[in-house]
Amino acid sequence: MTNQHNQNQRRPLGRLDKGARGRIVALDEAGISSTLPPGELERRLIEMGLVEGAEVEVIHEGFPGRDPIAVRVDEHAVALRRSEACAVFIAAE
Repeated sequence: MTNQHNQNQRRPLGRLDKGARGRIVALDEAGISSTLPPGELERRLIEMGLVEGAEVEVIHEGFPGRDPIAVRVDEHAVALRRSEACAVFIAAE
């Protein structure tokens, strides 16, 4: 696969449905609405294990509104708001 093709496959984690899987390819908080200071959201995501190369799967969606989501990251689970999960980009497997 070419690099261009990989870029086209990149999707925000916050827009995926339950059962979706992939590998984290980037973190980018630009364009994400957050009350946190610049860089803080990315720092928190990294602390939760949401790092490039990690395997992820959406395992639960809140009700109503599908928010927050629970995500399996490698061997542990974390919960986060869909809006913040949009800062995590994955390539589908």
